[in-house]
Amino acid sequence: MDCILLRHGLAVDREDWKGQEAQRPLTPKGTEKTREVVSGLCRLGLTPTHLFSSPFVRALDTAKLVREAFRMRTELVLCDELLPDAPPDKLFPVLASLPEDACVICVGHEPNLGYTAGFILAGTAVAGLSLKKAGACCLRFEGIPKAGEGTLRWWMTPFQLRQLRKN
Repeated sequence: MDCILLRHGLAVDREDWKGQEAQRPLTPKGTEKTREVVSGLCRLGLTPTHLFSSPFVRALDTAKLVREAFRMRTELVLCDELLPDAPPDKLFPVLASLPEDACVICVGHEPNLGYTAGFILAGTAVAGLSLKKAGACCLRFEGIPKAGEGTLRWWMTPFQLRQLRKN
């Protein structure tokens, strides 16, 4: 299984947002740059079979861009395990429920995604693992997903992913 962790794109600043945190959207520039990032992801030869997203609007907006770019026919699944403060080990049962040959894209937030990557790679939270906004990494499991049994295929910044679309 390949598990791509993708952080949501650039959202409206917290200080400028008057509504609920869960409703804070991507900015127009964030939408544009995230669309470019997703275009770069498409150049990596991925064939996503599943798409999960935090229910927060900025993550959902990012996931919708993914679904559109990859022309995915599968349903976009809301996943509380991808909320910013979700315990990182809670994603494992979700991943374990998928076929071993799945390619799943999980759209969420920091610090959850960095902690989740640490659990996948080392079996525990690892200091310093963090995805930039619209950054992504690909982690691979051979067999059933378990903590500490994933391998890192790649980790890219949004700039690197946007550059891929130009090649």
